[in-house]
Amino acid sequence: MNNYSTNLKEAVPIDKIRYNEQGLVPAIVQDYLDGTVLMMAWMSPESLQKTLETGEAWYWSRSRQQLWHKGATSGHIQKVKSIRYDCDSDALLLVVEQIGDTACHTGERSCFHQIDNTKASPPADTLTELFKVVFQRRQHPRENSYTCQLYQGGDNKILKKIGEETAEFVMACKDDNKDAIAAEAADLFYHILVALAYHGVELRQVYIKLQERRR
Repeated sequence: MNNYSTNLKEAVPIDKIRYNEQGLVPAIVQDYLDGTVLMMAWMSPESLQKTLETGEAWYWSRSRQQLWHKGATSGHIQKVKSIRYDCDSDALLLVVEQIGDTACHTGERSCFHQIDNTKASPPADTLTELFKVVFQRRQHPRENSYTCQLYQGGDNKILKKIGEETAEFVMACKDDNKDAIAAEAADLFYHILVALAYHGVELRQVYIKLQERRR
Protein backbone atom coordinates (compact mmCIF):
# COMPACT_ATOMS: atom_id res chain seq x y z
CA MET A 1 0.00 0.00 0.00
CA ASN A 2 1.48 3.40 -0.92
CA ASN A 3 1.36 6.77 0.82
CA TYR A 4 -1.74 7.91 -1.03
CA SER A 5 -4.16 5.11 -0.13
CA THR A 6 -5.61 6.72 3.02
CA ASN A 7 -6.28 10.02 1.24
CA LEU A 8 -7.85 8.21 -1.70
CA LYS A 9 -10.26 6.29 0.51
CA GLU A 10 -11.51 9.52 1.98
CA ALA A 11 -11.83 11.21 -1.42
CA VAL A 12 -14.28 9.00 -3.33
CA PRO A 13 -17.61 7.73 -1.92
CA ILE A 14 -18.01 4.50 -3.90
CA ASP A 15 -21.69 4.19 -3.09
CA LYS A 16 -22.41 7.70 -4.45
CA ILE A 17 -20.81 7.14 -7.87
CA ARG A 18 -23.43 6.72 -10.61
CA TYR A 19 -22.59 3.63 -12.66
CA ASN A 20 -24.14 2.86 -16.06
CA GLU A 21 -26.42 -0.06 -16.91
CA GLN A 22 -23.41 -2.38 -17.01
CA GLY A 23 -22.33 -1.27 -13.54
CA LEU A 24 -19.35 0.70 -14.89
CA VAL A 25 -18.13 4.28 -14.78
CA PRO A 26 -15.70 5.90 -17.27
CA ALA A 27 -12.34 7.00 -15.90
CA ILE A 28 -10.06 9.52 -17.60
CA VAL A 29 -6.41 9.13 -16.62
CA GLN A 30 -4.16 12.17 -16.46
CA ASP A 31 -0.42 12.61 -15.84
CA TYR A 32 0.19 14.25 -12.45
CA LEU A 33 3.03 16.49 -13.66
CA ASP A 34 2.05 18.00 -17.00
CA GLY A 35 -1.64 17.18 -17.23
CA THR A 36 -1.37 14.98 -20.33
CA VAL A 37 -4.43 12.79 -20.84
CA LEU A 38 -2.99 9.26 -20.90
CA MET A 39 -5.98 7.01 -21.46
CA MET A 40 -9.64 6.29 -20.80
CA ALA A 41 -10.82 3.08 -19.14
CA TRP A 42 -13.81 1.68 -17.28
CA MET A 43 -14.08 1.06 -13.56
CA SER A 44 -16.47 -1.12 -11.61
CA PRO A 45 -17.22 -0.70 -7.89
CA GLU A 46 -14.75 -3.53 -7.21
CA SER A 47 -11.96 -2.08 -9.34
CA LEU A 48 -12.50 1.34 -7.75
CA GLN A 49 -12.35 -0.26 -4.31
CA LYS A 50 -9.08 -2.03 -5.14
CA THR A 51 -7.67 1.23 -6.50
CA LEU A 52 -8.52 3.00 -3.27
CA GLU A 53 -7.06 0.18 -1.17
CA THR A 54 -3.79 -0.27 -3.08
CA GLY A 55 -3.09 3.20 -4.44
CA GLU A 56 -2.54 1.66 -7.89
CA ALA A 57 -5.01 1.81 -10.78
CA TRP A 58 -7.35 -1.12 -11.33
CA TYR A 59 -9.93 -1.17 -14.11
CA TRP A 60 -12.61 -3.42 -15.54
CA SER A 61 -11.82 -5.07 -18.88
CA ARG A 62 -15.02 -5.25 -20.92
CA SER A 63 -13.42 -7.56 -23.51
CA ARG A 64 -12.18 -10.06 -20.91
CA GLN A 65 -14.95 -9.40 -18.40
CA GLN A 66 -12.54 -9.28 -15.50
CA LEU A 67 -10.60 -6.97 -13.22
CA TRP A 68 -7.48 -5.48 -14.77
CA HIS A 69 -4.52 -4.28 -12.73
CA LYS A 70 -2.91 -1.72 -15.02
CA GLY A 71 0.74 -2.63 -15.69
CA ALA A 72 0.64 -6.01 -13.93
CA THR A 73 2.22 -7.63 -17.00
CA SER A 74 4.16 -4.77 -18.58
CA GLY A 75 5.35 -3.16 -15.36
CA HIS A 76 3.78 0.14 -16.44
CA ILE A 77 1.66 0.52 -13.34
CA GLN A 78 -0.13 3.72 -12.42
CA LYS A 79 0.41 5.13 -8.95
CA VAL A 80 -2.72 7.12 -8.21
CA LYS A 81 -2.13 10.55 -6.72
CA SER A 82 -5.75 11.64 -6.57
CA ILE A 83 -9.24 10.77 -7.81
CA ARG A 84 -12.00 13.24 -8.60
CA TYR A 85 -15.56 12.71 -9.76
CA ASP A 86 -17.57 15.09 -11.90
CA CYS A 87 -20.65 17.17 -11.04
CA ASP A 88 -23.02 14.32 -11.96
CA SER A 89 -20.92 11.68 -10.15
CA ASP A 90 -20.91 9.57 -13.33
CA ALA A 91 -17.31 10.05 -14.49
CA LEU A 92 -13.94 9.82 -12.73
CA LEU A 93 -10.62 11.59 -13.19
CA LEU A 94 -7.53 9.72 -12.03
CA VAL A 95 -4.34 11.74 -11.63
CA VAL A 96 -1.44 9.30 -11.76
CA GLU A 97 2.28 8.81 -11.86
CA GLN A 98 2.70 6.60 -14.92
CA ILE A 99 5.62 4.24 -14.33
CA GLY A 100 7.71 3.85 -17.46
CA ASP A 101 5.94 6.89 -18.95
CA THR A 102 3.98 4.46 -21.15
CA ALA A 103 0.22 4.13 -20.77
CA CYS A 104 -0.80 2.77 -24.18
CA HIS A 105 -0.49 -0.91 -25.12
CA THR A 106 1.13 0.23 -28.39
CA GLY A 107 4.12 1.56 -26.48
CA GLU A 108 3.08 5.20 -26.82
CA ARG A 109 2.97 7.47 -23.83
CA SER A 110 -0.74 8.19 -24.31
CA CYS A 111 -3.55 6.30 -26.00
CA PHE A 112 -4.53 9.65 -27.57
CA HIS A 113 -1.53 9.82 -29.90
CA GLN A 114 -3.35 9.77 -33.23
CA ILE A 115 -4.55 12.77 -35.19
CA ASP A 116 -5.47 12.78 -38.89
CA ASN A 117 -4.09 9.25 -39.23
CA THR A 118 -0.66 10.38 -38.03
CA LYS A 119 1.09 10.06 -34.69
CA ALA A 120 1.52 13.09 -32.48
CA SER A 121 2.10 13.54 -28.78
CA PRO A 122 -1.04 14.70 -26.94
CA PRO A 123 -1.09 18.28 -25.66
CA ALA A 124 0.13 19.06 -22.17
CA ASP A 125 0.45 22.31 -20.21
CA THR A 126 1.74 25.48 -21.90
CA LEU A 127 5.28 25.29 -20.51
CA THR A 128 5.65 21.66 -21.58
CA GLU A 129 4.43 22.49 -25.09
CA LEU A 130 6.84 25.43 -25.31
CA PHE A 131 9.71 23.30 -24.05
CA LYS A 132 9.02 20.78 -26.83
CA VAL A 133 9.53 23.53 -29.42
CA VAL A 134 12.63 24.89 -27.69
CA PHE A 135 14.13 21.42 -27.45
CA GLN A 136 13.34 20.70 -31.12
CA ARG A 137 15.24 23.85 -32.10
CA ARG A 138 18.23 22.39 -30.27
CA GLN A 139 17.96 19.13 -32.21
CA HIS A 140 16.90 20.64 -35.54
CA PRO A 141 18.17 24.24 -35.92
CA ARG A 142 16.21 26.67 -38.07
CA GLU A 143 17.59 29.67 -39.91
CA ASN A 144 16.66 33.04 -38.36
CA SER A 145 15.40 31.33 -35.20
CA TYR A 146 16.01 33.43 -32.09
CA THR A 147 16.19 30.26 -30.02
CA CYS A 148 18.91 28.88 -32.29
CA GLN A 149 20.82 32.15 -32.02
CA LEU A 150 20.82 31.73 -28.24
CA TYR A 151 22.12 28.17 -28.58
CA GLN A 152 24.90 29.36 -30.87
CA GLY A 153 25.94 31.91 -28.27
CA GLY A 154 26.17 29.18 -25.62
CA ASP A 155 26.03 29.83 -21.89
CA ASN A 156 27.45 33.33 -22.22
CA LYS A 157 24.51 34.54 -24.30
CA ILE A 158 21.82 32.40 -22.67
CA LEU A 159 22.76 33.29 -19.10
CA LYS A 160 23.21 36.97 -19.94
CA LYS A 161 19.65 37.04 -21.25
CA ILE A 162 18.38 35.31 -18.11
CA GLY A 163 20.09 38.00 -16.05
CA GLU A 164 18.56 40.78 -18.16
CA GLU A 165 15.08 39.26 -18.06
CA THR A 166 15.33 38.76 -14.30
CA ALA A 167 16.19 42.43 -13.83
CA GLU A 168 13.27 43.47 -16.06
CA PHE A 169 10.92 41.21 -14.10
CA VAL A 170 12.10 42.75 -10.83
CA MET A 171 11.54 46.28 -12.16
CA ALA A 172 8.04 45.37 -13.37
CA CYS A 173 7.24 44.10 -9.88
CA LYS A 174 8.64 47.28 -8.36
CA ASP A 175 6.34 49.30 -10.63
CA ASP A 176 3.42 47.02 -9.72
CA ASN A 177 2.46 46.84 -13.40
CA LYS A 178 0.50 43.61 -13.63
CA ASP A 179 0.57 43.33 -17.42
CA ALA A 180 4.32 44.02 -17.49
CA ILE A 181 4.90 41.54 -14.67
CA ALA A 182 3.12 38.80 -16.64
CA ALA A 183 5.00 39.68 -19.84
CA GLU A 184 8.41 39.76 -18.15
CA ALA A 185 7.64 36.49 -16.33
CA ALA A 186 6.82 34.90 -19.70
CA ASP A 187 10.14 36.14 -21.12
CA LEU A 188 12.01 34.81 -18.09
CA PHE A 189 10.28 31.42 -18.29
CA TYR A 190 11.18 31.13 -21.97
CA HIS A 191 14.87 31.88 -21.44
CA ILE A 192 15.03 29.44 -18.53
CA LEU A 193 13.56 26.76 -20.81
CA VAL A 194 16.31 27.50 -23.35
CA ALA A 195 18.93 27.07 -20.61
CA LEU A 196 17.36 23.78 -19.52
CA ALA A 197 17.35 22.43 -23.08
CA TYR A 198 20.90 23.64 -23.70
CA HIS A 199 22.11 21.63 -20.69
CA GLY A 200 19.95 18.61 -21.48
CA VAL A 201 17.68 19.00 -18.46
CA GLU A 202 14.07 17.98 -19.07
CA LEU A 203 11.34 20.31 -17.82
CA ARG A 204 9.78 17.23 -16.25
CA GLN A 205 12.76 17.05 -13.88
CA VAL A 206 11.88 20.53 -12.65
CA TYR A 207 8.26 19.51 -12.15
CA ILE A 208 9.39 16.52 -10.11
CA LYS A 209 11.47 18.78 -7.87
CA LEU A 210 8.46 21.06 -7.34
CA GLN A 211 6.23 18.09 -6.50
CA GLU A 212 8.79 16.79 -4.00
CA ARG A 213 8.84 20.16 -2.25
CA ARG A 214 5.05 20.25 -2.01
CA ARG A 215 5.25 17.25 0.31
